[in-house]
Amino acid sequence: MAKVTLRNVSKRWGAFIGVDNQSLVVEDKEFFVLLGPSGCGKTTLMRMISGLEMPTDGDIEFDGQRVNDELAKDRDVAMVFQNYGLYPHMTVHGNIAYPLKVRGTPKGEIESRVQEAARQVEMLDFLDRKPRALSGGQRQRVALARAIVRKPRVFLMDEPLSNLDAKLRVSMRAELKHLSNALKITTIYVTHDQVEAMTLADRVAVMKKGVIQQLGPPTEIFDDPANLFVAGFIGSPAMNLINGSVRNGRFITMGGTSTVAVNTPDRERVVLGVRAEDILVHEEGGGDLNVSVYAYENTGENVMLTLQFGQQRVTARTDRGLRKKQDEKVGLSFNPDRLYLFDADTEERIRT
Repeated sequence: MAKVTLRNVSKRWGAFIGVDNQSLVVEDKEFFVLLGPSGCGKTTLMRMISGLEMPTDGDIEFDGQRVNDELAKDRDVAMVFQNYGLYPHMTVHGNIAYPLKVRGTPKGEIESRVQEAARQVEMLDFLDRKPRALSGGQRQRVALARAIVRKPRVFLMDEPLSNLDAKLRVSMRAELKHLSNALKITTIYVTHDQVEAMTLADRVAVMKKGVIQQLGPPTEIFDDPANLFVAGFIGSPAMNLINGSVRNGRFITMGGTSTVAVNTPDRERVVLGVRAEDILVHEEGGGDLNVSVYAYENTGENVMLTLQFGQQRVTARTDRGLRKKQDEKVGLSFNPDRLYLFDADTEERIRT
């Protein structure tokens, strides 16, 4: 187990900045997620921790010991990749045992550790199969077992579930969470999927263009986004972001529609954020304003309404029993305790 510390770490390739002067601490036994869109620097940051990339500036420490000059093989980390990285000519047993063989582990110990790792990922009955005879989920379990068997100080996982179908991703998320709690190994997990981050992480670092935008527990980031990027990236569906201004204590859309009271001084350029579940839909004439139904989607567990008023569209999550037709008029109101205001120029949160 290890506490991983990054101090003012940067990675540059010429004029391009992959990671820009970032510092963070991943606590011992923590499940830490680096979250962000493609190209945000999350994989680069993880590769520097692993030793596959050298930082241009800054220090990387494991338990207070600087490891910048240590090779990847000497850092005692185990990586699980998106494409599994299994050897096709080896059996499941051979793939799991390989890291131990190259370290000269005694045969008797190899066998017991392979059996234990396979048991933990429920692959004991498949040890004689080759990877081509396994499903995607089974291959990912073998990749996990190969990482587990080494008993590393740190797990590094780079989008390990992105090649799986939606149903399998859900079940594998549960298995990863269970495995993490059972093994109690420091885990750094890279993903662009905010649902994975919300369900798996003890803490999340949301990244954009090589910079951590917000760092904290998943619920804190969801409930208290620091800026427009975090607000729009976290949540499914994404938070509704409505451009407008504040005049005389009310938010006015760009089209001039007065919507809701807000507790902030007058501002010309602001963005109002409200999540789909915090928009209330009424019959026409109810709520704060009347709007038109742009699209109606019944997902089974609830109804998603896309609503049009002026130049703005918002998405509302409502009860699954609601029935509305396209272009039908409905009333709309916002939960006043769950509104967010952002400066349209700086994109930073306006605290009211």
